[in-house]
Amino acid sequence: MKNDRKPDVKALNNILPREPLLLMGAGPVPISTAVARANSVIINHVGSTMGEVIDGLRRLSQYVFQTTSDKIIGVSGPSSAAMEMAIVNLLGPGRKALVLDNGTFSHRWGEMAQRIGSDVVSLQGSGISPLTALSVKKAFSQKKFDVVIVTHGETSSGVLTTELPQIAKTAKQYGALVIVDAVTTLGALDFNMDALKLDAVIAGGQKALGSIPGISLVAFSNDAWEFIEHRTDTLNHWCLDAKLAWQFWGFHKYHYTAPVSGILSLYEALYEIKQETLKTRWARHKVSSAAMQSAIEAMGLQLFVPASYRLPSVISISLPDDTDGDKVRAYMTSVFGVEIAGAFGHKIVRIGQMGEQCRAHNLFKTTYALGMAFDHCGVKVDVAKAMAVLEKGLAANQAHVVVS
Repeated sequence: MKNDRKPDVKALNNILPREPLLLMGAGPVPISTAVARANSVIINHVGSTMGEVIDGLRRLSQYVFQTTSDKIIGVSGPSSAAMEMAIVNLLGPGRKALVLDNGTFSHRWGEMAQRIGSDVVSLQGSGISPLTALSVKKAFSQKKFDVVIVTHGETSSGVLTTELPQIAKTAKQYGALVIVDAVTTLGALDFNMDALKLDAVIAGGQKALGSIPGISLVAFSNDAWEFIEHRTDTLNHWCLDAKLAWQFWGFHKYHYTAPVSGILSLYEALYEIKQETLKTRWARHKVSSAAMQSAIEAMGLQLFVPASYRLPSVISISLPDDTDGDKVRAYMTSVFGVEIAGAFGHKIVRIGQMGEQCRAHNLFKTTYALGMAFDHCGVKVDVAKAMAVLEKGLAANQAHVVVS
């Protein structure tokens, strides 16, 4: 047989590290043993067992999203695919979108809307500062918009849109639907979809929900679903057509072969959130992030985002002059087996504080590895002080000490 030469590639076991890395970047995050176990199971994607799983997953999602709407759909793809589902179903040719653009991911949503023929206006702030309700109101005074797109936590910089409640209220006053990217906030911060009167909220499994990459969620409000149901045009996207997807997620009918293991993993992750309770989970994340931030500053490093609009779930650290962030990260990985994230255009490194990342042993290991890596790269840091401050920050909140 011609062209039967075997490819010269390694076995997977010879590619992966001997011990799994501690993933302390902006996602994916480490997963619990139960979630990992669920990820190893395959069942019939249209069988009765899957039907029970889907129904339960939607009810668990209602709890996590804090919504009474049952129009929650899983997407076989990353958070960006879930965002694209929201965009293609709520926008399209002739419809107008106001995109609050203050970073890599918020900019991406505007590009998605443009690609399907929407009339897009990008609202940009000053530097990394989050957009405000006043700027949204000014935009509406000049033009009517059908949809406003907001990124609650800009992962690329570690910036929190602190005026989300006011922005959503302003948009609703002008009759617009509101789409929110809550990928790095849902499950980590106090977030209530119904109280905020949001129309589509996006979450990804691999971040604050504590599941695996490649499966995401979008929750639609009743107002958004009414618009979707009454659309008469044919969408350009087949897989992302919410009405088609609802045949599976709402009625257990075939749409396409669902990501079975991903769905089971996500179910388990959401079930763990229910068991922990949202209030306890939010407190755990708050304590963990605050302690980590204090330790980093005690070490002698500077946090990139001012405290008034700092995203707790993704901590951005400014790199001192002449410091190579890639070398810092590489040293942490090779010597300590800890991986943190690089940057998207900023001179920073980023540490995630989502899900299983917010555990005491992970905080101590990461803080020590971070300090030793900066020291190795010639930056004067006080690792001992950082460790002491971290310990004090966790001990001061005994009700939420982060142990597994």
